[in-house]
Amino acid sequence: MALVAVLQILQSAGARDFGFETWRPTLYAYALWSVCLCAGQVITRGEQGKRVLFVLPAALFVLSMVVFPLIFGLGIAFSNWNLSSPDGRQFNGLGNLRQMWADPFYWNALKNMVWYVLAILPEYAVAFGLALLLNAEIRGRKFFRVAFLLPLMLSPVAVSWMIGKSMMEVRFGPLARLARELGWQSPSFFGSPEIARATMMLMDAWTFIPFMMIMILAGLQAIPKELQEAARVDGGSGWRSFWEVTFPLMLPVSITAILIRVIFKLKLADIVINVTSGGPGGATDTVTSFIFREYRDRSNVGYGTLLAMVYLVIIVIAMTILMKLADRWMRPRY
Repeated sequence: MALVAVLQILQSAGARDFGFETWRPTLYAYALWSVCLCAGQVITRGEQGKRVLFVLPAALFVLSMVVFPLIFGLGIAFSNWNLSSPDGRQFNGLGNLRQMWADPFYWNALKNMVWYVLAILPEYAVAFGLALLLNAEIRGRKFFRVAFLLPLMLSPVAVSWMIGKSMMEVRFGPLARLARELGWQSPSFFGSPEIARATMMLMDAWTFIPFMMIMILAGLQAIPKELQEAARVDGGSGWRSFWEVTFPLMLPVSITAILIRVIFKLKLADIVINVTSGGPGGATDTVTSFIFREYRDRSNVGYGTLLAMVYLVIIVIAMTILMKLADRWMRPRY
């Protein structure tokens, strides 16, 4: 397999012509090597090798679907490859990196992502309040649980067209008409940068608050009723019981919900692409939507791939730091 891969790399680099038109020979060699590796585990290690087979095929599949494309993407990231150019892909070293460093639109998209991520805190507060409401003994509790989950059942593309393109349409949209009735003379939800960014945050929050709510609700229902009853017997008020009993017990669930929501937020693109395409003036742009336009509108595969790789590194570093902080915060102090 290694020999076939080396020959394929030499073929792709133009050093020698071995007749490999695609990467298919390397794929076949990798599949054959994987089968031999799995069989060799059973032959050489016996019963322990059979146990390894529960994990090894999945690891080999991840290696082929994640690691190899990542290596291939790194090769593209350091090349000048525009699909509209007849020259094809050409290695340009750090040229794409220098272009990214001087690209104000990319840094603007990164700055916007900071605002989008900070919007998770009010989303969490709203989701916690809804979870407390649905955990209480109220009438129609089952109906409200289903109703609050409806936005999560819709795809972001459907939400962008149903709300952003229809209900918020400037001339005939019902929300624009309501705004005029309330005194906003010329309602434009996507006209100014601040209002457009806030509108995108509200649309995204309306879609994903139910996700956080259902996780927090599951955590609330797992808290033993005896703890809350003991707090009431000890004379604790509703707020004090929540702050000193319920909220500390919900910290692991809350942090997990927030971390997962951060991951989803960092991938925000479809609503932005369908509603504003990053406008006005890049005010609503996210890194993912900006990279998408580099591919779709400018056909700049090399530069777009480098931006994606840099963003991946930023996400890995940020999530590692957040998980370390969350682990340190939840660790009991004696």
